[in-house]
Amino acid sequence: MGLYLIFCYVFVKLQRRRAKKYPVVINENYKPFISILIPCHNEENVIEDTVKNILRVDWEDYEIILIDDRSEDSTPEILKRLTEEYEKVNCLIRDKSAFPGKSAVLNDAMKLAKGEAILVFDADAKIDPDFIKKMVPKLEAPDVGAVQSRKMIINAEQNFLTRCQYEEYALDTHMQVSRDAVRGAVELRGNGELIKRRALEDIGFWNNETITDDLDMSTRMHIRGWDIRYCLEAVVYEEGVLTYGALIKQRRRWVEGSIRRYLEYMWDILLSKDMSFRVTADLIIYITEFLLPFWVVSEIFIQAFRYVKGADNTILSSMIIIGCMAVLFAGMLFYSLRKYTNYSFWEKIRSIFATTAYLIIFWTPVVLMMILKIIFTEKTMDWGKTEHGVIAQ
Repeated sequence: MGLYLIFCYVFVKLQRRRAKKYPVVINENYKPFISILIPCHNEENVIEDTVKNILRVDWEDYEIILIDDRSEDSTPEILKRLTEEYEKVNCLIRDKSAFPGKSAVLNDAMKLAKGEAILVFDADAKIDPDFIKKMVPKLEAPDVGAVQSRKMIINAEQNFLTRCQYEEYALDTHMQVSRDAVRGAVELRGNGELIKRRALEDIGFWNNETITDDLDMSTRMHIRGWDIRYCLEAVVYEEGVLTYGALIKQRRRWVEGSIRRYLEYMWDILLSKDMSFRVTADLIIYITEFLLPFWVVSEIFIQAFRYVKGADNTILSSMIIIGCMAVLFAGMLFYSLRKYTNYSFWEKIRSIFATTAYLIIFWTPVVLMMILKIIFTEKTMDWGKTEHGVIAQ
């Protein structure tokens, strides 16, 4: 992992140097018609503001399709009203008996979508007017199937949890930038993703049987040989959740979905003839993010048990390795905060300790719980919807 991080760091530096020496020439004639899809489930608190924000986008050829997924509040009425008020807005109200989940919602919307490219937003998304102009040039290359924007927490200062999520997203930004630099397995994040229609058709659209539509699609695209790029300049803002209960529900789904897609596509990842070696290696190394907490806890318990029993043990060397990993992680977090936040030096130092503690205390039990669930229980389709509109509350 350490060697791979160094490898990524070098390539990020080389990519930036290359960009300064050979600036990318943007093809001004590449202006695809874009279908903007926004799934909605009980989004009465946020959807109108989101639509009004997106309508300010600096792009001529686009449509917005709002899809209601069996809402129990006033969301359907709001969507219908927005359709009447704005020419570029259309809506689809799904039947109460329709198959649930974001993937099914998006698949239904594709029956109406006319775009050469599909732009997916969450119901709480906020963007700047030049968002699409920054994203589109990266989609033009024939081998590029999708582009992911940078995600940022809009309510970072609301409480301790939202600030930690903001810093966690900065770390994710660093990883995505690194994976893009080495042309590795950049991942879609569900919000602010621009997808080429031809790539969608090639992989059979979204998978209805997954709880993480974005991660599942990312892996299937890579297996089919499509490249996914990352656009650091285009930012989509979303709300961070406020409570530990809501955060656990959200991240439990992310962890379970991420691990399950590796299990379901393992042989395709290893044997794909279309996927490059860089992407294959990147995917294999990245899974250690989820295996690491399980290994660390197991190692501590096993070596402590052997020590208490008086048996031969490697507890000292294990603790040294774990300490080195902690230093490596702290360094990576500091670099991420330095590059992708406006924090002062002492704010970065404080954040390293706070966010590291947050990730250890929070992520470790979630990962352990999900690994045990995957091993001992059958697959379930529990999406664990993230509540939006928390800023107003």
